[in-house]
Amino acid sequence: MCGAQGDAAAGRRWRLPGTLLLLLAYVGYVLLGSAAFWALEGPAERHSAQQLLQDKWELLGNYTCLRGPALERLIQGIIKAYKSGLTLQGNSTSLGRWDFVGSFFFSISAITTIGYGNLSPNTVSAQIFCIFFALFGIPLNLILLNRIGQLMLSGVQRCAKRLGEKLHWQEAATILTRTCALVTGLLLFLLLPPFLFSVIEGWTYEEGFYYSFVTLSTIGFGDYVIGMNPDLTYPSWYKNLVSVWILFGMAWLALVINLCITLLENSSDLCQCGKKKSKELEQELMDGNKNSTPRPDDVENCSSKDTKPEGAN
Repeated sequence: MCGAQGDAAAGRRWRLPGTLLLLLAYVGYVLLGSAAFWALEGPAERHSAQQLLQDKWELLGNYTCLRGPALERLIQGIIKAYKSGLTLQGNSTSLGRWDFVGSFFFSISAITTIGYGNLSPNTVSAQIFCIFFALFGIPLNLILLNRIGQLMLSGVQRCAKRLGEKLHWQEAATILTRTCALVTGLLLFLLLPPFLFSVIEGWTYEEGFYYSFVTLSTIGFGDYVIGMNPDLTYPSWYKNLVSVWILFGMAWLALVINLCITLLENSSDLCQCGKKKSKELEQELMDGNKNSTPRPDDVENCSSKDTKPEGAN
């Protein structure tokens, strides 16, 4: 009983420092990101705000018939219309974000929790339906991603097993197969799609790669979204292909993230195991030194034996 309680107490002592260290690392990482974004984006934001105010006062100065409040209402209306997917094109407006293809892409972005934020339902009935649609769709999406990930993992394991049987070296075959799967996933889901976005959207490769990672990781800032340029004509298959890419890409990236988590946890366990073994070794050395040190009784017995006459029994 005492031994079990001691082991449990020792387990708690081992877990608490690890949890605190993980929490400190998490907070430090978030603070590092906050400082970096503040330093990188802060000056650009202040410059944009100053430029916007300057353009506003220049417009009011050049066209004295315009009134400040009326201009503010016009600007707010333009912003609201743009968020709803409407843009002015001469004497007409552009539509198409809420056609069937656009609605299909919005449904995918909703249940995958990407949530770009550039498009959202405006009517009360659509908002209520979106709640229930996401409530049941998000678990369904997680189940599907888990199943796709298991199929990918089982395929990699089968290839590794067959290759190991041919090479007669299972460990090397496993490493080779996992490396090929990782490289293939990088090509299909992160490295090659930016070329497609560059051709159709007109983005740079860096912008396409940025959009790919932000989308597959479900961050979904909404600063880059496909099919939103009113000046371009998109193929009918484009958004459907990107939707399939999102599903399989999220499953692949989830496997990669789980692998990274496993590696971090294993490294943490190895460090704790090493510390525990070093402490056990230190304790054994201390116990050995204690056992090897002669006690006073032993010293007295030895001295009495040495002082006895040779003929004594």
